[in-house]
Amino acid sequence: MAKTKSVPARMCIACREMKPKRDMLRIVKNAEGEIKLDFSGKAPGRGAYICNNGECIAKLKKQKLLHKVFSADVPAEIYAGIEEEFFGKR
Repeated sequence: MAKTKSVPARMCIACREMKPKRDMLRIVKNAEGEIKLDFSGKAPGRGAYICNNGECIAKLKKQKLLHKVFSADVPAEIYAGIEEEFFGKR
């Protein structure tokens, strides 16, 4: 009997849906308190996941979800950087 490999799933902080980890963007807060996009998915620190879609990215900024997730003040530049990275790739 062949064992099927499980696909790691993560919850989007905007829409709260469980989706495959590889289909999501990871935002990480490292030990120094820096918050940035983690494309490798392996950066050390506290990670939060967001869907790879524009509605969730917009909701992230509108509701300041990173403030809640990381329990810290997140500068507007971080949100702008995430939007730029996301929408810039399209």
